[in-house]
Amino acid sequence: MKKSHRPITKVKNPEPKSDSPNWVIWAAWADRITFEDIKKKTGKSESDVIKIMRKNLKPSSFKLWRKRAKNQSIKHRKKFEKTRKEIRRKINKNDYI
Repeated sequence: MKKSHRPITKVKNPEPKSDSPNWVIWAAWADRITFEDIKKKTGKSESDVIKIMRKNLKPSSFKLWRKRAKNQSIKHRKKFEKTRKEIRRKINKNDYI
């Protein structure tokens, strides 16, 4: 096998294989992966993801994740799109050119 001359970028938390149960946990922690994307890829709903996270994380880690997922608009596609529209509206309102 020929060695590549390109450097290998090491990631702190690389993406696990999508067929492993660790992928759901990884995706739930990822900021840019919505619950809708998780459902599309694995078939697990938001409540299923919450149950998996509760089962596999320490109680303190679960509380941190739940607080983070609940407050972030990015984990839900509708909320994300709504906040993006609000941001765009503010930017357009403040354009001086």
